[in-house]
Amino acid sequence: MMRLALVAVAIVVLAAFPKVAAPYYVTLVLPALAYGIALLGFNLLFGYTGLLSFGHALFVALGAYAAAVLSSKLGVKSFEVILIVSGAVGAAVAIPVALLSVRYVKIFFGILTLAFGMLFHSFLFKFYDLTGGDTGIRVLRPKLFGMEFAELDKTSFLIGPFYYYCLVLLVVMGFLMWRIVHSPFGLHLTAIRDNPRKAEYLGVRVRLFRLIAFVISAVYGAIGGVILAINTGQADPELAYWTHSGELVFMTVLGGFGNFFGPIVGAFTFIFLKSELMGITQYWRFLLGLILALIVILIPGGLMGLARDLYLKIGARR
Repeated sequence: MMRLALVAVAIVVLAAFPKVAAPYYVTLVLPALAYGIALLGFNLLFGYTGLLSFGHALFVALGAYAAAVLSSKLGVKSFEVILIVSGAVGAAVAIPVALLSVRYVKIFFGILTLAFGMLFHSFLFKFYDLTGGDTGIRVLRPKLFGMEFAELDKTSFLIGPFYYYCLVLLVVMGFLMWRIVHSPFGLHLTAIRDNPRKAEYLGVRVRLFRLIAFVISAVYGAIGGVILAINTGQADPELAYWTHSGELVFMTVLGGFGNFFGPIVGAFTFIFLKSELMGITQYWRFLLGLILALIVILIPGGLMGLARDLYLKIGARR
């Protein structure tokens, strides 16, 4: 009950944020919403299935490029169609990647996913006519439920109707993921994570379940990529680069991969922390790395793990 109340408060705060905050800070929330969706999927693979992907930015980039091709080259403006097609593209690419990757675990799985991510990054650079090379492809403003909002400039559109659309999308996809991880399918995934051999002895089809988790996480990643691309108005190869995959891991660890809401908290914390550090010093990457090292050493459960420990200590004193 307490958890549900906190989620309701967070949604109300996010809904009121554009009314009270400066437009700059509202525009920072949009990528946090996008990463929140992408990381819900990433955590299904990492936190619940025990498979750490080092190349998951591949699917974020796929979503971004699908949105770019649909809007700029095919003239598709409907945001709903773009989301569905991008998610389908993410799933279609994830199936052959997963068929090869889920045969392995631990570092071998991580390296294979990293290799596929770098292959896609190279493809984006080399096939200039198709992908725009290093300049990428423009992403045009979509219609939301058939409405164009032509009277709004770009910033007003992003922090107005598009913001609320993405917030609702995060809530809906968060609810769907909650149902997934608390279903028998999700319990099978945690069993596979904790002891795959014992799960296999009990009749669980380990590779099939890992494959399905991989595909679901790819769909979430692609949808997050669509929002990122529309926010910046551009799909570029850096979205698929390995450092972007590293940021996905950073955000998940920062928030706490052992907690359902940890990746979302990590996404918001990372975006605002990065923005503030970039405004203070050019050595912001060093500070981010230092913060990650301190979190892993001092609070391996991430920010949500720290909050849980504090809550339990306060409850024990009463």
